[in-house]
Amino acid sequence: MLRALTSRWTVFIPLLAAITLAATWGRSLPGIGVVVVVAALVGAVLAAVQHAEVIAHRVGEPFGSLVLAVAVTVIEVGLIVTMMVTSGEKSAALARDTVFAAVMITCNGIFGLALLVGAVRRRVAVFNAEGTGAALGTVATLSTLSLVLPTFTTSKPGPEFSPAQLAFAAAASLLLYALFVMVQTVRHRDDFLPVEESDRAHERGERPTVRATLLSLATLMVALVAVVGLAKVVSPSIESAVASAGMPQSAVGVVIALLVLLPETLAAVRAARRDQVQISLNLALGSAMASIGLTIPAIAVATIWLDGPLVLGLGATQMVLLALTVVVGVLTVVPGRATLLQGGVHVALFSAFVFLAASP
Repeated sequence: MLRALTSRWTVFIPLLAAITLAATWGRSLPGIGVVVVVAALVGAVLAAVQHAEVIAHRVGEPFGSLVLAVAVTVIEVGLIVTMMVTSGEKSAALARDTVFAAVMITCNGIFGLALLVGAVRRRVAVFNAEGTGAALGTVATLSTLSLVLPTFTTSKPGPEFSPAQLAFAAAASLLLYALFVMVQTVRHRDDFLPVEESDRAHERGERPTVRATLLSLATLMVALVAVVGLAKVVSPSIESAVASAGMPQSAVGVVIALLVLLPETLAAVRAARRDQVQISLNLALGSAMASIGLTIPAIAVATIWLDGPLVLGLGATQMVLLALTVVVGVLTVVPGRATLLQGGVHVALFSAFVFLAASP
């Protein structure tokens, strides 16, 4: 099955996406051209995550969830930087909007869907409270340092960090993320493994060969390059569509995050359907953590050559949603088990976020 998968669409789609990128780079696209580019971009994202899953199957948990999270974050950083380069001052808040959207999508949308699916199958979704709680605490800290504090600092007018503050936030984010990865993969790895033996059945399946893993790694790189390039090609169309719909500029960040995290959502739901709820939560919180812990440092470095302001501070509505997400998340995680109610609450918070992003 693995050989058939890697020899068909997951190899051909990234190559077609790369060809599409070469054919459309630097050109103004008609309507049909935009459709083709978007289709190629989505296909490349899906293929990238499929290859990340192959690599994840080879290295095992919790390394597998880490591979997926980093792969998705590389895509996200590429999208943000390319759109900031092409949009200038109009994209001053793009990094904030995209990172915040990623946090809300992962900590409410993906998190809630995983709990719902797990609870539907077994009435109660069971997971490891120690590891999940540590991940949620790290996400809350990273979110506050990078997205809440800029609203209240006084060194620079507006919801912005001064250069020294941005450097501190970037370094702290990167170090916290690295510390979490060390804890997750070395010192306390058991806290992030499934708590029931039935959840570990996937680890006993046939592992991909070294050859298949290397093929997936190479194709993953091609897919990521294609995604970043195609995102730059189609970014003017995304901004025009958002403006035509009468939505605020911040909705562009939400569209980017939804696009990037769609494959991650599918992977988490598939894991929950296999009674692997812990893996789903690792994917959700790991993606949120990587989104902040890797994106903020990358954007901080990019500001060296990018002109214009960098708005990171959240508004009042966004901070309320973030605070409510953290409080509800803690109440969900502490028992180590959840029902349909907890999953429904998180999905409701995600729905509120999407609605308010389109209609603030």
